[in-house]
Amino acid sequence: MAIYRNKSTKVDIQIGAMKAIYPQFRVTKKTSTEVVFVGELQPKPEYKKYKVSILYRGNSNPQIRVIEPKLVENPPHFYKNSGTLCLYHPKDFKWRKELLIAKYIVPITAAWLYFYEVWLETGIWYGPEAKHTTPKE
Repeated sequence: MAIYRNKSTKVDIQIGAMKAIYPQFRVTKKTSTEVVFVGELQPKPEYKKYKVSILYRGNSNPQIRVIEPKLVENPPHFYKNSGTLCLYHPKDFKWRKELLIAKYIVPITAAWLYFYEVWLETGIWYGPEAKHTTPKE
């Protein structure tokens, strides 16, 4: 009896899930372990559409960037040095390559965009926050 193994890679599974759930995202496979998804998210009908890129890198935290429209200078929960969004605190959520970008990262990104829009209107970040420690120099 022959045993058939699923030859799908983690990247292929990520691509399939994104195409099924968020077909508006374009896919660019960079390597056998990295893929970039680019597409639009609109947190609410009255808010603008945001073009975002999501870089999947296996067990490394995904990197999420807002391509357009440009974010205001120094938004909250944003890594200025890398230009990426801070979606969660590593102590609260541990990314693993088996998790789906479509199930975890896209919804959190849409929520971040919603809270960003509210912050622009009110000056208050109503989204979840975790205390951050400043690294010693």
